[in-house]
Amino acid sequence: MSTRWDNEGNLGADPEFKLVRVSGKEDRALLQCSVYFDNPVPKNEGFEDRGGFWARVEWWHQNAEQFSALYKKGMRVHVQGTLQMEPFEDNEGEDRLSIKVRADRIAILPYRVESVVMGPARSRQREAEEA
Repeated sequence: MSTRWDNEGNLGADPEFKLVRVSGKEDRALLQCSVYFDNPVPKNEGFEDRGGFWARVEWWHQNAEQFSALYKKGMRVHVQGTLQMEPFEDNEGEDRLSIKVRADRIAILPYRVESVVMGPARSRQREAEEA
């Protein structure tokens, strides 16, 4: 089962970068992270989280290594992609389901960001050719 996903949450740890050999071909860049997708409900003094959950996020992107150095634990991110349920067996032998997001995009939201340093401009044409 899978469905489109578009939500925001907080990174639970610094992301992990991997090079993965896909179908015996060349290596592809993968960024993996754990995100807590909360459900904030307004209260008298702020917000209360009602019904949030953790999900693994996988982002196959040619610049995954660069992004793994940029993204940090606690950052607020916006994730767009496909939500997937994956079966697994827990330590007691029980069948369970885990939630994974196969991301098309992960954007940093500016909460708690202290500074931004711009790199050289890249054209969308060049990015499409590298993908």
